[in-house]
Amino acid sequence: MENMVITTDMMIVFFLLGLAIFLFVTDLLRVDLVGLLMMVLLPLTGVLTAEQAIAGLSSNAVVSIIAVMIIGAGLNKTGVMNLVAAQIVKIAGRSENRIMSVISLTVAVISSFMQNIGSAALFMPAALRISRQLNFSASKILMPMGFCAIIGGCLTLVGSSPLIMLNDLMKTWWENNQAMVNNQPFVPFKLLSVTPIGLALLLAAIVYFVVIGKRLLPADVCRLDEDCMDKRLQEIYGGEVGKSYELAVPAFFPNNTLGELEIRPKYHVTVVGIAKKEGYEKELAPTRDSLIEAGDSLWVISSEKNIVRLAEEQGWIIKPEHEVFASENYPDESGVVEGVVIPHSNLSQHTMEELQFRRLFQINPLAIVRGDRIIMDKINVTELQQGDTILMQGRWKQFRLLTAKMDIALLNDIKGEELRPERTRCALFFLLMALTLALVFQVKLSIALLTGALGMILARIIPADRAYEAVDWRTVFLLAGLIPLGTAFETTGTAAYIAIKVLAAVGSPQPLLLMLVISLLTAFFSLVASNVGAMVLMIPLAMNMTASIGADPAVAALVVAVSASNTFVLPTHQVNALIMRPGGYKTKDYMRVGFGMSVLYVGVLMLCINFFFTL
Repeated sequence: MENMVITTDMMIVFFLLGLAIFLFVTDLLRVDLVGLLMMVLLPLTGVLTAEQAIAGLSSNAVVSIIAVMIIGAGLNKTGVMNLVAAQIVKIAGRSENRIMSVISLTVAVISSFMQNIGSAALFMPAALRISRQLNFSASKILMPMGFCAIIGGCLTLVGSSPLIMLNDLMKTWWENNQAMVNNQPFVPFKLLSVTPIGLALLLAAIVYFVVIGKRLLPADVCRLDEDCMDKRLQEIYGGEVGKSYELAVPAFFPNNTLGELEIRPKYHVTVVGIAKKEGYEKELAPTRDSLIEAGDSLWVISSEKNIVRLAEEQGWIIKPEHEVFASENYPDESGVVEGVVIPHSNLSQHTMEELQFRRLFQINPLAIVRGDRIIMDKINVTELQQGDTILMQGRWKQFRLLTAKMDIALLNDIKGEELRPERTRCALFFLLMALTLALVFQVKLSIALLTGALGMILARIIPADRAYEAVDWRTVFLLAGLIPLGTAFETTGTAAYIAIKVLAAVGSPQPLLLMLVISLLTAFFSLVASNVGAMVLMIPLAMNMTASIGADPAVAALVVAVSASNTFVLPTHQVNALIMRPGGYKTKDYMRVGFGMSVLYVGVLMLCINFFFTL
């Protein structure tokens, strides 16, 4: 094999690999279109058959991603992810670093006994909810979470496909090369043999993101905040209405009703919520008779100058961010909607006070737009006319009630999804069933997860149409297109050619230097092909090279298995592909952040090998 020559197919694969990386880096094409391009070019150039080229669409990884996205949507529908997010915030507080660390550690631990794509996909809705609730970019959380999900597979011998295959591949080589190991018996690695290395890598990753990585991550790129209430108010009604704030009423404040304080007439401020007893009692859409007492928290909407004037004159305190009303201010819970009074509407010729608008629908009118005029004063007693536009704030479920009872045309989609908490147990049952099938009965992961996803649809936890909408098809086609490229890299002998040439050039170095070369080579193959393909190729080569210089071939095999998870530089790993769109990442973000992570990964791995094992 040392005399391998480069073939035409190898040259085509080199060209296509370079083309894919070039397109990734330059963003000339969307990443999913790059995947589809590879899927088309590989059979057209004759490198693969048509069947091999489209095999990625039915691969275990792609089908698993589709299923786990549906399961995640089902759990989200029941509100389970809201509870998970609330617990994480309760434990980690409002610190971005602490939240990132808690989520990353949790996902990593789960990845130690189930597929990393499953753990990342299940926690992604909670991570997105927390980032939006606490008003920081999801890009600061998702990449650390994704990287730690990948590393979490190195915590046990069943955490990732390469480590699951490790003992079997080692045993096959050992039986065929008894002379090279002096007829010593084969001793397989135990379940937790890799745990010290995995823990060191996980700790290093979290420290990296806390100290360096967070500065390299893109900021304010997540597009999921486009519908948030504050942004919409600023863009359309900025100077007139403004944005939402939370105020604290101090202990010395005397009791007064909203009507007595005349907050709207004096300050053009709308009080949309009053919280008492440290938030245990909340009144949304308060009326003129609602009482404000010492110690209350108020959720108000207006321009900044109006809020500042109100706070100064009343002696109230402006909080730096929403605390008591953080969950209610969450974009999936409430928002701002414009509604038009349509012809022959039951709103026309009536005032909101007559209709008991706030009391019946718990929706706060912010302004009435009539022609070119924005009416802010006395909107509760202003007689509505056909064609009026009403700017309203409230919970999404209340807007559904409003449209069912009143003749009003909403100009915006109702963003929130109706939760079905009564189906929580049923959703958890199908999740546990899927995990049990995969972990206990050894059912193939894609089939196990599809079973859980189908169960959620048949049990009507999530409608079939919503299940299709929950799938990020860009991610699916990206992976489906890259899988055949990895297949071509292996079947044409391109990977073997590179490995043979590199290892031949190294010669007979010191054991630790050889381990470094093996680690880097395995990481490269895992990036451009697959971690399983890298394992199958590198295990016999690495063990042969190590045994030939008198070092322990078992350690070399372990280095290969752990290095197969060093896939951070490109979005080719399925976890990286999963978080790419929700995080708003580009390929250059993975290269910028992932390069440092990969260097650190290799460095920590070499230190662990030198410290925990005898070469």
